[in-house]
This record gives sequence, structure tokens and C-alpha cells, in this order.
Amino acid sequence: MASQRAESSFHDFLPTMADKLGGEGLIGELCNGFNLLMDGDKGVITFDSLKKNSALLGLQDLSDDDLCSMLKEGDFDGDGALNQMEFCVLMFRLSPELMEESEFLLEEALRKEF
Repeated sequence: MASQRAESSFHDFLPTMADKLGGEGLIGELCNGFNLLMDGDKGVITFDSLKKNSALLGLQDLSDDDLCSMLKEGDFDGDGALNQMEFCVLMFRLSPELMEESEFLLEEALRKEF
């Protein structure tokens, strides 16, 4: 039930941040978010560090299953944790508006090229 409540109240701020901060500024803010969530000793986001620090980003209502799903969704190398690159890619993938805009820009660039 907590995941439904968190999901239904989700507002995607990433496109607004991208507009206001530009590409470099957005990446810097994503890196700051990563640093807030990571395990300081391991240098990656683990389940325990995500659970412990998620309230800092307003994610306190997410269930353990939701947190595990987030880790699995972004864990490209299969180590059970998110490094900084995996985290940034995951944040972009979870932003439908940015994904649509990226797809449009890619299609436009391909049309111009060919």
C-alpha cells in the first residue's frame, strides 16, 4: 500500500531541474543525490544505505520491495549495488519526460544524418 501511495504522488522534477540547471548542473545534482544515498565505506548505494538514507530525498514511504526493485532495475553489473553511473542512468530512465525528450532528440539527429 505504501508503494501505491508513493507512486501516485510522484512528481518528476528531473526535467525542470534539467531546464534550470543545464546538463552539467543536472549531473552535479544527481551526483549529490548519489552521495546522500551511498554507503560511505563502500562508495556505492546498497540496500541498507538506500533504506537508511531514502527519507533524505522524500522516499520514506517506499517499501523494502520497492527499494529492492530500484536496486535491481539499475544494477547493470549485477553486484547488488548501484555505482554512481548506474544511479545516474537509473534516474534518467525513471524520468518519463526526459526519456521522451531524449528519444525525440535522437530521432531528430538520425533524420538529419541520413
